[in-house]
Amino acid sequence: MSYIANVRTFVRVYELGNMSAAARDQRISAAVASSRISQLEGYLNVRLFQRTTRQLQPTEQGRIFYTGACKILETIDEAEAAVNSVTQSPRGSLYVAAPLGIGRRLIAPQVPAFKQDYPLIDLRLRLSDRKLDLTAEGLDVSFFLGLPEDSTLRIRKIADCPRLLCAAPAYLAARGTPGDPRDLTDGTHDCLNLRYPGAPEFQWPLQTPEGVQRFAVTGPFESDDGDVLTGWALGGHGIVLKPAFEIADELASGALVPVLTDFPPIPTQMACLYTHRRHQDPKTRLFIDFMVDRIQGALQAKTDAARPVPGG
Repeated sequence: MSYIANVRTFVRVYELGNMSAAARDQRISAAVASSRISQLEGYLNVRLFQRTTRQLQPTEQGRIFYTGACKILETIDEAEAAVNSVTQSPRGSLYVAAPLGIGRRLIAPQVPAFKQDYPLIDLRLRLSDRKLDLTAEGLDVSFFLGLPEDSTLRIRKIADCPRLLCAAPAYLAARGTPGDPRDLTDGTHDCLNLRYPGAPEFQWPLQTPEGVQRFAVTGPFESDDGDVLTGWALGGHGIVLKPAFEIADELASGALVPVLTDFPPIPTQMACLYTHRRHQDPKTRLFIDFMVDRIQGALQAKTDAARPVPGG
């Protein structure tokens, strides 16, 4: 198994371009990762990387070996998946990513139940509102809101999620209630924006009698954490666009009030991405099936509770 471990480490070093990052991904020290690469180079009698104090670049031999190494590891993974499928005892670690809102409200609460049903599977949950690269970051499953950008991955749709605009009663008392989407762009109101590197949506798409229109909103507050935006909205600092399920409790209590309900934002898609393989890893399939069923139920309950009354 040591040779396979060396190959796996080489692949992650190649993909991440950094020995320390690959070591963290493999849950080993940088010294062990470096030793594995050296052992592999000694076995192959070639140099796989050109090392400098600042960069780690694959050699021509390294690029050639990477292509073959990926095929080797995929074959091994498929063989293990096929065996696990027969024995019905999936085991190992599963790396899952999700946006903060989905992860905290819909996925994390279900993890203990999943672990109870499948005690040999260890779940590693990473939550972030930034876009994640499934392959580069060593993830098995990635949940998301919106549309996927990588067509090489498989996608499983979970639901369409209604969204709405809302604000705290104190904000509306001080600044007035917007009656037209143009009130969001003329300086009358402050909008709370989700911003992160590579964010595709810098406008709010609202449904109008003329069809969907996008409004370039601005405001003094922005963050890459959706829950921070909710906190600011609760504090009376502006209008926020949120999936209904994320603020169901705040809407039910009246802490946040829907606005411009005659011009609702277009819904967003919730789905999960996973890699395409001929023999899908049983633990990935089991986790997705388990979560999708439970998320759909929880999502429907939260959406029903948060649905605004038209005409606001």
